Amino acid sequence: MNWNKHSNLEGSHAFLSASKYSWLNKTNEELIESYRNSYSTTIGTLLHNYAYDCIRFREPIRKGDIKNVKFDLMRRGIPEYAIDIRNAFPTLMSYVNDAIGYQMDPEILLYYSDLCFGTADSIQIDGKLLRIHDLKTGVTTAKMEQLKIYAGLFYLEYGFKPEKMHTELRIYQMNEIIVHEPEVEEIREVMNQIVEKDRVLQRLKEV
Repeated sequence: MNWNKHSNLEGSHAFLSASKYSWLNKTNEELIESYRNSYSTTIGTLLHNYAYDCIRFREPIRKGDIKNVKFDLMRRGIPEYAIDIRNAFPTLMSYVNDAIGYQMDPEILLYYSDLCFGTADSIQIDGKLLRIHDLKTGVTTAKMEQLKIYAGLFYLEYGFKPEKMHTELRIYQMNEIIVHEPEVEEIREVMNQIVEKDRVLQRLKEV
């Protein structure tokens, strides 16, 4: 058999693929919604990049910028039918403008070991106050544990003691701002877990 060559598609995956056959049972409406949602990860990455530039250059987002954000996504390959800009824009604007107002630094990598590190969307240390903000562009309810880990990584890496600090964590999602001010015990528990879990895996690597 002389098989057709599709070298341009090697390494890629079809939306209507055989391995993800659940689309066979979807209605047309469900299929369209699923296809639109397939862009959500890329949109999230692009919105984070947009926010990073705004915060880095201290350029606030204004209400009239909604078209600029939409066109920026379209220029980067996102089709218009996949962009729900009226839902995403208010959250993006609040996140960016608060980060600028608090003089925060965007996209800071926090490191404990090669097994445990992560990048905080925006972070700031102001005397005895640690702020960490996180932008969520998806619809799945975010958990505060991610930000607690960032806080734990910060305290472990930079040697600050949470007992002598105040920590404020914020999640920006779906036009809401969720604020959590963890107790010292919460942060210490996360720090202890980081140290212990890392130790377990480091020992495994040495075997």
